[in-house]
Formats: sequence, structure tokens, C-alpha cells
Amino acid sequence: MSPGGPVWSDSPPQAQSGLCSVMPRSPRTAPSWALLLRLLALLRPPAMGEACSCAPAHPQQHVCHSALVIRAKISSEKVVPASADPADTQKMIRYEIKQIKMFKGFEKVKDVQYIYTPFDSSLCGVKLEANSQKQYLLTGHVLNDGKVFIHLCDYIEPWENLSFLQRESLNHHYHLNCGCQITTCYTVPCTISAPNECLWTDWLLERKLYGYQAQHYVCMKHVDGTCSWYQGRLPLRKEFVDIIQP
Repeated sequence: MSPGGPVWSDSPPQAQSGLCSVMPRSPRTAPSWALLLRLLALLRPPAMGEACSCAPAHPQQHVCHSALVIRAKISSEKVVPASADPADTQKMIRYEIKQIKMFKGFEKVKDVQYIYTPFDSSLCGVKLEANSQKQYLLTGHVLNDGKVFIHLCDYIEPWENLSFLQRESLNHHYHLNCGCQITTCYTVPCTISAPNECLWTDWLLERKLYGYQAQHYVCMKHVDGTCSWYQGRLPLRKEFVDIIQP
């Protein structure tokens, strides 16, 4: 499991409470990072004091729903207060990063120097390796104050763990097919309820989310509006030919 992957038990992911589902999907409605921490703390069930549960999402969904997608190395880390209020005991980890490439978020930020995550792992804080040669794919949120916020329910993977198709799709294929709906299949029978839907069966077949289908397939939209899984090299639009190599 990657340092940014969901924490699952042996039960299907759908049975677990999605504490991180309170995170905003749209950066235009995102609160400040300090307020967001307090919201997570208030909504955490007492019986799950040290737990962080996440709603399942295919890598394509993560890219489509995230405000920011970058490739980066972690230069350093520092624990900082969540706000300027002396009475606020919440802490954040501030990672200083070296941005290698931005795949999404150009309209929000040009170059990311710092990313923030909760210090408390029960609030879905992310632990990354600093001062190493490891590179990460990071998806996250741009808050109202301009800070980049990541949490455990984002898609965060060591770059070396990504398949060729995943790396290639970060530039174009995921973005082009955000109109497709990916539905996680936990038990049989699984049926498609809409023509633009793809069934994601990694949990059913491999008992893990990021299995072969997540690594080697894209849910692709066709000219008639239907969607289906596609494996292998995808046909490129002309404007993407020059940026195929991440």
C-alpha cells in the first residue's frame, strides 16, 4: 500500500465510513486549511479515534476530481501550527517540494513550493519521505488561501510504482475522459446502469483497489457518448502528441 493509499480492512470499502469525504471537491468552495482541520476533527466518530477511512476512487477519478496533479520530490518537512490562534492546538506538516512537472492546476498555481497535510494521522495526514531521491505523484486541493492541501484519501503514489499507461494518461487520457462514470464492483452480479459507466472490478477479483485494471486501463468515452475500458496505447489528439512522455 502506498503512503497515500486508503486504509482498508477485510470488509468491502463501501462498508467503511468516509471521514475524508468531507474534503471539498471544488477549490472554489474550499475553506481555509485551519477550518478544514477542525471540520475533520468534529466529524470523526469517537470509536474511530485513530482511523482514517476513504471512499474508493479509481486513479482516473482522482485526477478528474482533484484541483492539482503534480510530480514532485520532497525536499524537507516541518511541523507548523494550523492557524495563528494560540489556543488552536492543531498541527500541520508542511512539506517543501521540488516540483518536477504539473499535469493539472495551471489556472490555480504556477509553481508549488509547499504542500500541507494534517499532522494527525487520524485526520488523514500523509507521511512522505523527505531528503531522498524518491519522486511522487501527488493529487490535492488548492484552498482559498492559496495553500496546497493533501490528505490520505488523495491519490498519492511513488512515481516508480505507476505503470506506463498511468504515466501517459496523466497528460491527456484521464482528462479527456472525465465525463465517464467509474463504479466500483464489490460483489456479483455487477451491472451497468448508464451508457457512460465503466465497472471497476479490482476489489472483486484481486481483493485490492489498485490492481491490474487501475494500472492498465482507462475508462474511455466514445463519439456516441458511451464509455468502455481501453487497454494499451490510446489514439492521441494532435495537440497532445508532443507531450506524451511525462
